[in-house]
Amino acid sequence: MAALSTLFDVLRRWAIQNPLLGTIGMIFALAVSYTVLQIYTNLIASPLRSIPGPRLFALTKWRLAYEDYRGARTRYVNDLHRKYGEVVRVGPNEISFNSLSALKTIYGAGTVFQRHRFYRMFDAYGRQNMFSVASSVAHRDRKKLLNHAYSKTVVLSPQNSGMIEDKTRKFLSLVDNDSKDGILETFNSLHYFSMDSITQFIYGKTGGATTALTEPKNRDLLDDIINSTRRKLSFFAIHFPRLTNWLYSRQGFMESVVTNFCLLPMAKPSTYTGIRRHALLAAENLRDQDLDVTVSIAARLFNVMRTQTKGPTIDHLDIASECADQFLAGIDTTSDTLMFAMFALSQRANQSFQDKLREEILTLSEDAVVDDVVSALAADKLPYLDAVIKETLRLYAPLPGTEPRWSETDEVIDGYSVPAETVVSLSPYCLHRNERVFKDPLEFNPDRWVGDPRDVAEMKKWFWAFSSGGRMCIGMHLAMAEMTTLLASVYRKYRTEIAPEFVDVTPGVTARYEVFYDERFSQMEEHTCWIRFVRV
Repeated sequence: MAALSTLFDVLRRWAIQNPLLGTIGMIFALAVSYTVLQIYTNLIASPLRSIPGPRLFALTKWRLAYEDYRGARTRYVNDLHRKYGEVVRVGPNEISFNSLSALKTIYGAGTVFQRHRFYRMFDAYGRQNMFSVASSVAHRDRKKLLNHAYSKTVVLSPQNSGMIEDKTRKFLSLVDNDSKDGILETFNSLHYFSMDSITQFIYGKTGGATTALTEPKNRDLLDDIINSTRRKLSFFAIHFPRLTNWLYSRQGFMESVVTNFCLLPMAKPSTYTGIRRHALLAAENLRDQDLDVTVSIAARLFNVMRTQTKGPTIDHLDIASECADQFLAGIDTTSDTLMFAMFALSQRANQSFQDKLREEILTLSEDAVVDDVVSALAADKLPYLDAVIKETLRLYAPLPGTEPRWSETDEVIDGYSVPAETVVSLSPYCLHRNERVFKDPLEFNPDRWVGDPRDVAEMKKWFWAFSSGGRMCIGMHLAMAEMTTLLASVYRKYRTEIAPEFVDVTPGVTARYEVFYDERFSQMEEHTCWIRFVRV
């Protein structure tokens, strides 16, 4: 440090005698000083210095941000784990873990770790919701209002199972009526199914339920989901939150400036705008209605708004934010999983798995099937179908990226001291590709889930498609009911094949700022998957 002080003194005197060259020298000295300070702070003095990982990642957060920009973060971090082990330092203040012990410590019941500010990007109408709130106490209070509604008993009740079966019947009609020579683009059609299902579950039959399976109305709500610049907006919202908020809040002349000079990461209306507008209008329409609290999520929340005398109060904007978040969460996750299940089962190399699945489904009694639709209760009891879905979720997890957390106190994880406010995380993508647990992890093989019970028990410990602990996906039972009912009904009625134009191609789906696909294929088409349905 003394040497730097001497250098600055020399440059100061030189700047007086040679203003231009002196200024350049001062800028150079500042850059050198900053670099030296970063090296000392992040590589030498940091309490994280003993954690393995690339030095450049430890030196600056922008090295990992570059992988974010490339859309390669999750795959790159997985490569780092394969090279450095279960604990990798991926930033000056960030650690990635890939072990069961870290999973329990960070995400298990009673954990002191809370959600990172990263999740605030999922706020809506200026209000936090169950997904974006950081405090475990606030999350628990909101979850209490909805836990029962999302329980397996309620999801499989006659009202909700009937709804899922009705949407499945409409999907089968879509296959029959909209396919050409049996070929249907399944990315969009499965989004119609999941959107119609989740909106009726949230809003009931009126007030916000969509009808995309049977008519073009509401289908445009998916436009901002499939817009590829959505990933660029996610990148800017995470790494430049203040700038992003400033750009999108401009009005009048400044709005025209940022728009005309293409300064917006994603052109207005930005991502989820249509869905959030729909959710806000639905909440406003339902606000003054007399609602049956057993009919929908929105009705339950409005009943709380009108009757609650204890605890945090909520208003219609809180309800709109909560419903919008569950609306979004229930679309991509379910439909992407269904699409990849059909994509995998339709591969010529995987026909034996499809045969086993169809054989199991065809053992169902006639009482379990009405108008070609397998009942949700019967589909829920099919073990090989469960294995197919588990394997799809393992290989093509709908939310494969990291789930960042931090603690207000110093903690110890896997033997390493983790100072307060250090960002820590795991990802389903990395956990599900552990070669010690999953043999040939890149291979789609549902049989692994019906093999040796000891192996299955170990794999279940590493299976993390729905997260875990208090933040575990509240909609898990609804998603499983939708997936089991639709897949059982589809494979009872049809065999599926990859359409000729889609042979040797993998579909790709967006998750945050990345595109995920099957790495074994050389060609990828985002938000597209062509399947041939052959009636049997």
